[in-house]
Amino acid sequence: MTTPLGFAGQGDMAQVQATMQAIELACKSIQINVNPAAAEATLLSLCQSPRPYQTCQFILENSQLPSARFQAAGAIRDAALREWGILEADEKRGLISFCLCFIMKHANSVEGYVLGKVASVAAQLLKRGWLDFTASEKDAFFLEVKQAVDGSHGLDVQFSGIRFLESLVSEFSPSTSTAMGLPREFHEQCLISLEQDYLKAFYSWVQHAAFNVSSRVVGAVSEVPEANVCAASLRLMFQILTWDFGGKNAIENSMRGMEMFHDETKQGSPKRSECVLVQPGSAWHDLLISSGHVGWLSNFYTALRQKFPSEGYWIDCPLAVAARKLLVQFCSVTGTIFPSDSGHIQKQHLMQLLSGIVMWMEPPDAVSQAIKLGKSESELLDGCRALMSVATVTNPLVFDELLKSLRTYGTLTLLSVLMCEVYKDLMENHSEEETWSWVARDILLDTWTALLLQMDGSGRNHSLPAEGVSAAANLFALIVESELKAASASDFSDYDEHDYAQASIAAMDERLSSYALIARAAIGTTIPLLNELFSGRVMRLHQGRGFSDPTETLEQLYSLLLITGHVLADEGQGETPLVPKEIESQFANILEVDKHPVVILCSSILRFAEQSLDPEMRASFFSPRLMEAVVWFLARWTSTYLMPSVKTGENKSSHGNTQLLSELSTNVLLSFCGENDQGKAVLDIIIRISLSIFVSYPGEKDLQELTCCQLLHGLVKRKNVISHLVTLESWSDLANAFSNERVLFSLNAAHQRSLAQTLAISASGMKTSEASNQYIKSLTSHMTTSLVELSSKNDLKSIAQQPDVILLVSCLLERLRGVARASEPRTQKSICEMGFSVMNTVLIFLQAYKDESVVVYLLLKFVNDWVEGQIIYLEGKETAAVVDFCMRLLQLYSSHNIGKISVSLSNSLRSEADVEKYKDLRALIQLLSNLCSKDIIDFASEPIENYGTSISQVVYTGFHIVTPLITLELLKYPKLCYSYFSLLSHMLEVYPEIIAQLNIEAFTHIIGILEFGLRHQDVEIVDLCLRAVKALASYHYKDKSAGKIGLGSHATSYSDPNGNFHEGILGRFLRSLLQLLLFEEYSADLVGPAADALLPLLLCEQSVYQKLVNELIERQPNPNFKSRLTNAVQSLTTSNHLSSTLDRINYQRFRKNLHSFLLQVRGFLRTV
Repeated sequence: MTTPLGFAGQGDMAQVQATMQAIELACKSIQINVNPAAAEATLLSLCQSPRPYQTCQFILENSQLPSARFQAAGAIRDAALREWGILEADEKRGLISFCLCFIMKHANSVEGYVLGKVASVAAQLLKRGWLDFTASEKDAFFLEVKQAVDGSHGLDVQFSGIRFLESLVSEFSPSTSTAMGLPREFHEQCLISLEQDYLKAFYSWVQHAAFNVSSRVVGAVSEVPEANVCAASLRLMFQILTWDFGGKNAIENSMRGMEMFHDETKQGSPKRSECVLVQPGSAWHDLLISSGHVGWLSNFYTALRQKFPSEGYWIDCPLAVAARKLLVQFCSVTGTIFPSDSGHIQKQHLMQLLSGIVMWMEPPDAVSQAIKLGKSESELLDGCRALMSVATVTNPLVFDELLKSLRTYGTLTLLSVLMCEVYKDLMENHSEEETWSWVARDILLDTWTALLLQMDGSGRNHSLPAEGVSAAANLFALIVESELKAASASDFSDYDEHDYAQASIAAMDERLSSYALIARAAIGTTIPLLNELFSGRVMRLHQGRGFSDPTETLEQLYSLLLITGHVLADEGQGETPLVPKEIESQFANILEVDKHPVVILCSSILRFAEQSLDPEMRASFFSPRLMEAVVWFLARWTSTYLMPSVKTGENKSSHGNTQLLSELSTNVLLSFCGENDQGKAVLDIIIRISLSIFVSYPGEKDLQELTCCQLLHGLVKRKNVISHLVTLESWSDLANAFSNERVLFSLNAAHQRSLAQTLAISASGMKTSEASNQYIKSLTSHMTTSLVELSSKNDLKSIAQQPDVILLVSCLLERLRGVARASEPRTQKSICEMGFSVMNTVLIFLQAYKDESVVVYLLLKFVNDWVEGQIIYLEGKETAAVVDFCMRLLQLYSSHNIGKISVSLSNSLRSEADVEKYKDLRALIQLLSNLCSKDIIDFASEPIENYGTSISQVVYTGFHIVTPLITLELLKYPKLCYSYFSLLSHMLEVYPEIIAQLNIEAFTHIIGILEFGLRHQDVEIVDLCLRAVKALASYHYKDKSAGKIGLGSHATSYSDPNGNFHEGILGRFLRSLLQLLLFEEYSADLVGPAADALLPLLLCEQSVYQKLVNELIERQPNPNFKSRLTNAVQSLTTSNHLSSTLDRINYQRFRKNLHSFLLQVRGFLRTV
């Protein structure tokens, strides 16, 4: 073909037919995988052809190949969205009308996916012109659709009309909309407009459609076509009810009238099952609530159930599924759609829904048995989802009362019985594969979570009724029984121990949190139960010692520790967790420590943990896996109960004696392990357990990680604990062992670093700063002395590569990193001296280990961590010394690594070398970034400039050293790329004057990197580069305006001796940025930053800009386009009172101008 595909040209039907044949051949080739690249090129050519509408419409109407018709529809969509700005109004309306007529005309076609595609195209084009079309134009489109949905033209057309509305609602929904290259504001305006003006009408149309065919569906003896229409109508109603109603009703949907039914604290809770609240506002009350719609829907589904009582297949048919989903969604309706009547109407609404839904789940044992015999579980699971939705919009009391008007028991009892049946099935059918009972368990646990978190969020205002407390207690007992049985079964399973451990602690955490909520709802029963179970398992362990296998009991103790830890304490999430309110209130009358159930349970666990210090007991019972649970429990428990610094019960109220008793009981509980009671003894036990883990469990990385990173590190984050910690002999033993015990060198790198950091942080617990600094010196002296002595050896070159020496150096560097990370004002002096003492040693090792990438990386990371913690505190002289050291470090690294990666290396070796360099360079860039922080925060009494240097000069010198090592291949590593461009952007924004001092080679390299970044796929990288370009151009413009040289020769165009023209860098950036904005793909979020960069470029290079736009205008073959472009270019630099100043207001004006400019011209410029 000599002309572009899809371009008919003068009505040349022969050309159109030839194009259709080519498209059909391409589709067939792809289907049979014959020359797919050429076939795809043919299809792409059709999509990219200018104005291919006549050809595509011909293909849709005449091709016998469905896939060709599918491609033609897609090409209409691509071309129309691309050319929308140049299409006449009649053409836009014509394309939409064609698509609508096509799906109606071919409604009986068997190729449903083609009709779906055309309907989707119609929806997308209608949305694209939504803000341009008048109300009457939209109404004209929807008149056709309404007539179709009414059923006036038959069932097939009715079904097609409903499918179009499905596509339209989907297109307007934020999560499923097409990007279209338009700003977010466009989509938001479309969404609000559709919701305000049409969404309710759509619902009404399909509501009537479903009602009109429902009697035929129920009355027919076999499946009828009306069932498809009914199912589609119900699906669209469900889709509309999942809409995020936030337009005109956002203000109206306040908390008025919802106190009983809604608590915002629920929305933030993590859930396995999703429940979307439906809050359409009062305008929808007549359509959804008072119209009897819910009653009709419930009766319709009940009629279907009665019609097919023995035919199980119908439960999963599209009609049944759609009806159940809509019923479940109605359970989530809340907000101002209900009047302010203390929740009476909403309660009636939910009771009406439950009257039908409860039949899906009753009786639970019979339903469970039927599922085991082969019945589908879909209905039961949807019933569980309905309960979760109801729980989300009610409080526990209302939730329980709903069913009491229909049954002799409450909804909480039903919920509990359902969960019991689920857990019975789980215990009977322990399987690695996910079963229906797994899904039901998660949904019902989320239901309990929704109810009980509301109690927690609203204090003591809501509580479970007595029936609910009893149900929770029985349920928790069954849950524990189920978990213990699963733990026993795991003893005989083929699970990998590490995988199972991770599943127990990590994947189970969310489920365990739900268990804890249920347990706390009946805390008076569940705490004694846990104590009985734990003590019983410990007793069984001792009784069977020496003659029975303890593995099953140990697995059960493992599970009990995890469950108990969640029940007794919360995670904290960065804050010190308080004693759960349920524990406070339940045991308010117990004022004796030794009789408090929580104290009895905690004491039992602490005594058991202490037994791990006995070598014989440790060897017999305390496997690494069990110790993981012990350490995890101690880490969680200590945050709340060990030497608490904040006492609960501070909220004074009018509860009188009850409040006072609760506070006294809580104080008794907290004093159990307080600073003046057993707290110090328990702390000593914990430290001794930690030390025994390091010594007795070498190589157990998971256990060591829990000990280093959670248990010990959690202790030193609390000031009141640290003050006692540093006085313990066991803590001194731990510090001494860390310094001298060879076995602690077996800890992996991260744990070495974490333990060193923990020990260093504890120095803040000393009484004086002198004592703190002396402690740091004692802790680090072995590290620094060993490194200095090793670096001073005459035979260092020969011994450095020995494995044991490399291990020693690596461990010591990791420990120094940990101490460096613990820097704070109180210990800054000693940590500063530590770093200065090893400066020369670091340089010596960098030379000795230049080919040992692991050691090089550790050296760089240590320097980076140390500089980050120290730089803002250093005086001018010290800073100058650090700067000199960093420059020597950079130069030495550069001399060893420039050109190190050879093109002759194999791909695999080069990839490994790239990874090594990536890590090194990222550390060096972070080092330069940390040096930059000195110019932002500086506590020195004298400036560094007094000693002949400056941070800006140092950073640019360092950047000049590092930049040649950065290749485009290395910039493919996201973290390195982001770090590099962040530093570059920061430098150009803060020190733009320095760049003019760089030589041509260094300057050119930086500009090349910026040009690369402007075309990067990551929006954040492009944004950083745009900020850098803005900084360069702004500096040059302001400096030149002040009569200075700005960027000097770097910004000047010139011709070299060979006659080759070299454009100035600002002109290059201007050309590149215009090319990007007008012709290339990019995120709409970048238009604002691009405008900020473009404005100073225009002001700096007005002649270049004028030349570029003149060339662009002259290239336009269409006089209309040429005129539109001329006017748009004029408006870009003159509208909104734009001036030649670079201030905030002017930047905002230019952003608006650029948005308008791109909307006017980008469409037809990319087409021509």
